[in-house]
Amino acid sequence: MGLLAWIKSLFILHLLIGFVFVVSGLIINFIQLCTCVLWPIDKQLYRRINTRLSYSLWSQLVMLLEWWSDTDCVLYTDQATVDKFGKEHVIIILNHNFEIDFLCGWTICERYGVLGSSKVLAKHELLKVPLIGWTWYFLEIVFCKRKWEEDRDTVFKGLNSLKDYPEYMWFLLYCEGTRFTEKKHQISMQVAESKGLPKLKYHLLPRTKGFTTTLHCLKGTVKAVYDVTLNFKDKQNPTLLGVLNGKKYTADLSVRRFPVEEIPDDEKECAQWLHKLYQEKDALQEYYEKEGCYPGTSIKPKRRLWTLLNFLLWATLLLSPLINFAWDVFVSGSPLLIIGFMIFLIVASVAVRRLIGVTEVNKTGSSYGNVEAKKEN
Repeated sequence: MGLLAWIKSLFILHLLIGFVFVVSGLIINFIQLCTCVLWPIDKQLYRRINTRLSYSLWSQLVMLLEWWSDTDCVLYTDQATVDKFGKEHVIIILNHNFEIDFLCGWTICERYGVLGSSKVLAKHELLKVPLIGWTWYFLEIVFCKRKWEEDRDTVFKGLNSLKDYPEYMWFLLYCEGTRFTEKKHQISMQVAESKGLPKLKYHLLPRTKGFTTTLHCLKGTVKAVYDVTLNFKDKQNPTLLGVLNGKKYTADLSVRRFPVEEIPDDEKECAQWLHKLYQEKDALQEYYEKEGCYPGTSIKPKRRLWTLLNFLLWATLLLSPLINFAWDVFVSGSPLLIIGFMIFLIVASVAVRRLIGVTEVNKTGSSYGNVEAKKEN
């Protein structure tokens, strides 16, 4: 292990990075709460402000991927598609196989100027997660319980409210509904067989209701659907903890653009279109397994300095008083103050670890495979 790699693996640095993220996030959430008074006065101003506030938080995670772990994100697409990035409202369909797939998506969003305004159809449990769920709430993220009878009104209302969003948005959908595991895949393929649908090797059977509803509600606003298929070089299995330790990964993303005019309006035909798309995604993953890359031209978008500058600004504002306070505590010689500060560090480390745990594959709960979940497919 080199010196730089050893430094990046130090727990104390992870704790400081986590401290900056958590405290800056709480400050941002408080400012977001204060902006609520703008909603009845000027809704679009409220949205523009919250777009930039959320960017200031999410870009810290993107900074970890881009600058701390030095991970590369390579696109396989055509230049005509790239030229439209960040210049239109779109729906993103992304495979859900990796712990940091969302982070790779955010990285591409950042490089094309739509990180702050990116949206997602998120599971309702995330609303309760501090910082992440709270920030999403102020961003008008649509939360669902994955039970259509309960979600119908909430989803329609949330999606329809985004029709006049003032910033270009990329709306992310994980159509598989949950992260891929071998157990879930076996259950999913049993469902596919029972419905007479072609089996998939690298994906779960897509849940069509979320996609058809989102496309229906946002038609006239979104101009295209981007199908994004993600994989990592050399069969890497990246984790957020690995990123925090400074481990470098190489993410390859195949991007295909489908104008909404080419997608059927009829719900049943639209669902069939999505199933066909996932068969094509499966073929792309099969190609990647054999060739180690996706077909087509590779494009490596340039990193922007904004994520690094944003983190350094927050670190300067928050770490200076923390370090001064820690020094005063230890030179005071007071056992009570020292013990109190150590307890604070332990609580902070547990909080950071819990946030990381939200992304871990083996800790992501799901009802996938229950009778009720099968009905939703």
